[in-house]
Formats: sequence, structure tokens, C-alpha cells
Amino acid sequence: MKLLTLNCHSWQEEEQAYKLKCLAKQIKEEGYDVIALQEVSQHQNGKIIRDNLKEGNYLYALLDELKQIGVTDYDYAWAFSHIGYEVYEEGLGILTKHPIYEKEEFFITNGTDTNYWKTRRIIKVTIQYNEELIDFYSCHLGWWNDEEESFKFQVDRLDEEIKNGRLAFLMGDFNNNANTRSEGYDYMLSKGWQDTYTLAQNKDSGVTVLGKIDGWEENKQQLRIDLVWSSQPVEVISSQVCFNGENQPIVSDHFGVEVKIQK
Repeated sequence: MKLLTLNCHSWQEEEQAYKLKCLAKQIKEEGYDVIALQEVSQHQNGKIIRDNLKEGNYLYALLDELKQIGVTDYDYAWAFSHIGYEVYEEGLGILTKHPIYEKEEFFITNGTDTNYWKTRRIIKVTIQYNEELIDFYSCHLGWWNDEEESFKFQVDRLDEEIKNGRLAFLMGDFNNNANTRSEGYDYMLSKGWQDTYTLAQNKDSGVTVLGKIDGWEENKQQLRIDLVWSSQPVEVISSQVCFNGENQPIVSDHFGVEVKIQK
């Protein structure tokens, strides 16, 4: 099973059309089973074209790009989280090649005002893979030291939604550096989540952010904040950073992470 997670930073990138084509090309070549995307935006004044997608939705644009290169077998889910960059409805998306049995979205923050950029929503899909139902969550969480909307509260809220005992994967931008102790990463470990990077037989540095980006304006470190967590121990063949200029062109201010799991 092949997984990909990427914070798209959509419509904020230079050469956005080219970068969208690069992402679509990689999806076609790798044939990921599940793709979790964050910062998947659409203009708030766009016309609704289907479901809750508006004209200019990044996920819809990606699906259209895939269609143009002959890829038509991905189903999708998208959820609106909050207004970002003043005029965009920023959301989360999931693409999958497998039938979606269930879609769900829910808030994990104290506040639910979508006009406020700290409001966070999660989207989940349940698919059947080799006769097993598996839950996948696209996640974009806050920061450990945020007193208003804390990471710890968001993880606890997320855990409340995961009670069915099925294998589950949390994929996304967790805004907590895996190399910083006694903060968000360690808190997730304490809750029983398994980092697929740690489980991987083959891995690289895992670094997904270099220097300062939105939300990390003072950062001067290499960060590993884009992660794939598993609710159970699984056999992970590899975990590799992509779209970092070495493995595929850079398409966002975050690099992506692709994980291959023996299932």
C-alpha cells in the first residue's frame, strides 16, 4: 500500500500551474492508494461546481490535471476548515483509488468559527483494502505552545473520534517537530500512535521543512513536521521525502512524504 501526504500551500506558490502538473505526474507514476492533502484552497467567491467544491478548488484542479494525463480512477473527499490568506476557503482533501465506504469531517478545536485561521477541521475516509476496512485522516494541526488552541487539546479531540478499533492512519502537517522532545511529537507517542517513519525499514532524513515558512516565521532549523501515524504497529517498507528538489521538483513550502506499507 502506497501513501502520500503533502501540505500543498495551494494558490500561494509561484509557477503554481507547473507545480500542479508535477504533482499529477508523480501521482500517475506512483499510483498511490491514498493521498492526504492539506491547505487545499478555493476562492470564497467561487461558483459551486459539484458537491462542496467551488471553481478554482485546488483538489478539483488536480483531478482535472490527472484526467488530462489519463488518470480517472481516484475518488475524493474535501472539507472546509477556515478562511486563509483573507479570501480563500482553506481545507483538507483525500484522494483514493479504492471505494470510499464512509466520509466524515469534524472540528478538533475549541472554536468552530471558520473565519478564524486557528479553527481546525479533520476529514476522514474509510476504504476497503484487501478486504480490510481502514480509516484515513487528513490532518493539519496547531502548535504545542498555543495557549488559545493547543495541540494537546486537538490530539485529545481527535482520539475521541477514533474508537472503532480499525486500523487508522493520521496523515498530514502536525506543526510539531519530531526532533523536539517533550512536546507534540512525544505527546502523540504517549497516546499510542506509531510513527511510520520510525517503523520504516528504509528511510531518509525525513525533513519536510527548511527554514522559515508560514507559521514558522522565526524558524532556522530543518523540521520533520509532516508525518504519517498508524494506530497499530504495521510493517513499513519505506518512508521517503518527495517534492524536495532531489526526489521530484519542489511544489510547495513543505516537502511531501510517501510511505510504503506491507498490506
